[in-house]
Amino acid sequence: MSRDAGAVSGIWSAVLAGLLVFLGVVAFWPTPVDQPLQGVLAEFLRLVHAHGVPAWIDYRFVEAAANVALFVPFGFTAALAFPGKRWWQIAGLGLLTSGFMELGQLLFLHSRFPSALDLAANTSGCLAGCVLAAVFTRLRHAS
Repeated sequence: MSRDAGAVSGIWSAVLAGLLVFLGVVAFWPTPVDQPLQGVLAEFLRLVHAHGVPAWIDYRFVEAAANVALFVPFGFTAALAFPGKRWWQIAGLGLLTSGFMELGQLLFLHSRFPSALDLAANTSGCLAGCVLAAVFTRLRHAS
């Protein structure tokens, strides 16, 4: 790896460290971070359902989608921070990170509910971010 590539990787590593702090705050907040919005979200979903949005787009769907979206930047940044790693290694890092978050909630936070669905959604988001990073890298090198 060239010195320039190493510097860029170092910058992405610093961004990744910041994302890990953010994810830690979200994961270990004493109460679910969406709790203040649950009533507003329920009302919004009732409104959009009345206007034709399918009923399967419910609170559980929104929560799962949010868990995917939460880890897309993590996968993107991890792939750029560790350019020599394969996609499955980055996805494994996402799985481990999410697993530690869920285990921490199980062991230390009685008002939080660890979930295998969260683990799968977070890992999927990480993988999606990794794919986006690969596309970004190819487009950058093509130009």
